[in-house]
Amino acid sequence: MTGAVLLLTTACAGGDDGDGVTVGGKGQAGAPQVTVSPGNGAAKARPDTGVTVTVGGGVIEQVTVTRKGRPVEGTLSPDRTAWKSRTLRPGSQYQVTATAKSPQGKTTTVNSTFTTLKTSQPLTVTDITPTAGEKVGVGMPIMVTFNRPVQDKKAVERALRVKSTKPATGAWFWPSATQVIFRTKNGEYWQPNQQVTLTAKLSGVRASARSYGLNDVTRRFTIGDSHIVTASTKTKRLVAKQNGVKVKSWPISAGKGGRVVNGVDTFLTTSGVHLTMGKENPAIMTSEWMGVDPKDKKNGGYKEVIPWAVRISNSGEYVHAMAATVWAQGRQNVSHGCLNSPPAAAKWFYNWSYRGDVVVITGSKRGLDWNNGWSYYQMSWDRWVKGGALDRTVTTG
Repeated sequence: MTGAVLLLTTACAGGDDGDGVTVGGKGQAGAPQVTVSPGNGAAKARPDTGVTVTVGGGVIEQVTVTRKGRPVEGTLSPDRTAWKSRTLRPGSQYQVTATAKSPQGKTTTVNSTFTTLKTSQPLTVTDITPTAGEKVGVGMPIMVTFNRPVQDKKAVERALRVKSTKPATGAWFWPSATQVIFRTKNGEYWQPNQQVTLTAKLSGVRASARSYGLNDVTRRFTIGDSHIVTASTKTKRLVAKQNGVKVKSWPISAGKGGRVVNGVDTFLTTSGVHLTMGKENPAIMTSEWMGVDPKDKKNGGYKEVIPWAVRISNSGEYVHAMAATVWAQGRQNVSHGCLNSPPAAAKWFYNWSYRGDVVVITGSKRGLDWNNGWSYYQMSWDRWVKGGALDRTVTTG
């Protein structure tokens, strides 16, 4: 069996993607023609183009692509005349074996060994929230943070997969070039008690001219019971529901107002859909955030050690214990924006809640900004979807 080499040079940053190798053809009495690209000996194949195998005069019987003995996944065309691999890891050697058969029963086999282009600016994932194996609330977003800015957001977003045991509708949103966030549709949330898996198939994805994804990443976590909390700054009462059933209620004291900065009353609790973000026991709360010395009591200075505190925003709002204001809870709003609660109720909430639980607060004239903590449900669904690079919804499950 003789071989013919077709030069298929493609320009790219740092080098070309190597020669495609073609074996077989009419000169071999009905043997199929098989073309593999990159060809044998290619030294700077582009990781994002992957491996392609095409066949003339027959169909593909088998394609094997391996790196260090591990197989690379790919897709076979419906007519079995073409095969395309996924993206490849930068700076790695791959082996390819492709076999095709003609209608007359003749076979052609092609072997190729090549090396992918190294990347001078590898793209890696520096953080994923939630943590591996974490049990979270039904409002929990998935936040993926990268080590460098992503220019080709479409390519990176295509590499992200979200699967859940129970189907949900969601979408990705890019608040910056280094982070992308997935959340479910407004008001729907995750269904409780199921597993969610994020798969980021980033290896070989071209994020910019000189940047390729280095590794794939998988993160699995669990959605726990549905915890939906509602609180009103007018009725001064909080209600906690688990899987739709009321399990506890208690009086609160919300933000008293009275400190206006740039048109915003920073002492008012924000109205909107909050998500629980973390727990502190104790939390150190101080007036230093507003530029007031804690010792300056005349101008509202304070520094307190607060037990059983669950954060619900980035502007200093917590659901926490406050024994000193039990007299006001259910009667008067006297806090700096937090939801002051009886110590026993705050301790119960601290132990009961997950990160990502939904806390809906109403009654305040100060609205919650969509980027104040994890308050992403404050953004309209249409705007959220358009904030994704692909401008599309995603169905999990």
